[in-house]
Amino acid sequence: MDKGTVVRTSILFVAIINQILVIFGKSPLPIDSELLEQVVSSLFTIITALITWFKNNYITKRGIEQRDALREKGLIKTKERKQK
Repeated sequence: MDKGTVVRTSILFVAIINQILVIFGKSPLPIDSELLEQVVSSLFTIITALITWFKNNYITKRGIEQRDALREKGLIKTKERKQK
């Protein structure tokens, strides 16, 4: 795995563990206000999930070009969609 994948995956796991701890009332962050903690925890999870999703999917024009190049070289599976 490349460095970026390891970092994104690690941060995602930390966010998920943090969210689980908050759900069960175990405060991983030393903040007095419960509402502030939930907001910070939720934002952390949402931002991490969006960044991970964006980085691991072919969203941008450059990403689509990369996917097409990988398909042409047979490095990723080609899945044809059924036309309606």
